[in-house]
Amino acid sequence: MPSIRPAGRYDAFRALSERRGRAGERLMESLTRTRAGTGDGPATWAPAVAAGLGLPAAAALGPAAYYADLVAPHGSRHVRVCTATACFAAQAGRQLTQTEKELGVTVGTVSPGGETSLQAVRCLGYCYAGPAALDGDTPCTGPALAAQLAGREPPSAPPMPVADDTGDPVLLAGVVAGEPAWQVWPGIVTAGSADQVHGEVAASGLRGRGGAGFRVAAKWAAAGRVPGTVVVANGDEGDPGSYADRLLMETDPERVLEGLALACFACGARRGVVLVRSEYPQALAHIREAVERAYADGHFGPAAHGTDTALDVEVVEGAGSYVAGEETALIARLEGDRGCARPRPPYPTGRGLWDAPTVVNNVETLAAVPWIVARGGDAYARRGTPDETGTKLVCLSERFARPGAYEVELGTSLLRIVTELGGGLKDGSELTTVQVGGPLGGFLAPDALDVPLTTADIAARGAALGHAGLVAFDRRVAPEDMLRHVWEFAAAESCGACSPCRVGSGRGLELALADTPPGAEWKRLAHVLTEASLCAFGRRIPPTVHSLAHVHGDRLAGWEP
Repeated sequence: MPSIRPAGRYDAFRALSERRGRAGERLMESLTRTRAGTGDGPATWAPAVAAGLGLPAAAALGPAAYYADLVAPHGSRHVRVCTATACFAAQAGRQLTQTEKELGVTVGTVSPGGETSLQAVRCLGYCYAGPAALDGDTPCTGPALAAQLAGREPPSAPPMPVADDTGDPVLLAGVVAGEPAWQVWPGIVTAGSADQVHGEVAASGLRGRGGAGFRVAAKWAAAGRVPGTVVVANGDEGDPGSYADRLLMETDPERVLEGLALACFACGARRGVVLVRSEYPQALAHIREAVERAYADGHFGPAAHGTDTALDVEVVEGAGSYVAGEETALIARLEGDRGCARPRPPYPTGRGLWDAPTVVNNVETLAAVPWIVARGGDAYARRGTPDETGTKLVCLSERFARPGAYEVELGTSLLRIVTELGGGLKDGSELTTVQVGGPLGGFLAPDALDVPLTTADIAARGAALGHAGLVAFDRRVAPEDMLRHVWEFAAAESCGACSPCRVGSGRGLELALADTPPGAEWKRLAHVLTEASLCAFGRRIPPTVHSLAHVHGDRLAGWEP
């Protein structure tokens, strides 16, 4: 049905939208820059930022009061301490109070004189060496974390251990096998076709590695190669326990960018965006440097490798929000808005960034595309399982004897990953629980690990694959403390867009802190969270709690389904 809106008004509306869009894309950068130079609250400086961009004050106050990095006071020295699951498991959560004592400042405040500020964050990507903190952009890790931050010991951040378990790595081809990137893109853009790239990815059966597991070729096709299409590389890996995206962006950023270029080509997109979480400063720097080199080498630009294919790629820094890794919330963040999930439909592939068709693939997904196009989709499909093909990066936390990132084929036994690759727990500690797939993935008992590493098989055990981070717990952490940790994360990271999750996560935390069985109220609350939450964040809370209660039985009585 044709639009009945007068053409003149529509053109004026589009012009206003485009003007708002250009300013909105600069808004977050301006807010971040201003935040770093003041210890005052957002209400004192955000309106001026908006005015400078020709926007109303509310346009800046919304995101400035939402994102953790903008809300947190900043002193001349800003320290971010990780309180996420792997670091919590490493010292049973004591690292935060130890740091507060050493620095003489509490979380969310600035020391007298404005010298030091302290912020609690959730995952810095050093899960293999926790607990961890960033002193400015300098990483500090390990049991002596507080002493490092106090200056009694030098900063320590061991390199990330990586290994291939497949014999022919896809994602670690450059890291462990020395295979250079940019071997596929020049030939494709000069002599190949978008159909060729799309066809190989379709034949591969590749699914998204960001948690949802949607078929990549189907998502690309849904965008329809409409002019103005945008492809976003989602490097806002928020699952505590996983650091695969940080690994790839820091050690092999060219492979990520080559995958992004191929995805843009297949989707008919002339614009690509890489979103990197602010908690990954080294990854952000390496991606930016790799983008500059890609332009200099002719991979990007108005005429890539002398062809009529134009491709512009920009890098955007996150601002501290777990939910902003969800694709609709991510798009809201790129538009300069609060990173809240949006109802679907419309889906981003139809109406995404500034209403343009938008494809969001996570970093690990895109890093697999060059191998697939070079070797063929059929070769990739022969790996893994028939329903879930290919390989996956699995990250093991600090409690393991051999922590690190391992590339394995999907379908590999979780028990083998834990006992053989990870070597069990260090120091002969007894494994009590394994968290799979991030803070809202789920928990498995030691006798429930003989399960293939696939989305379907792990879901059948009450957990979720997610980014495939594995966090091990031993007897130093009580089940009751683990439960409170789950609820603290849920209450802190709920975006607040829907009342079931906003209110429900807070009420769940109250019940967990009460140290009494929650009774029938929990069953009612779980039903509301599961059935009425706007996005997967709220819907995943009850299964996560149920899985933990299933592992620990009587210790968590009353939290069962």
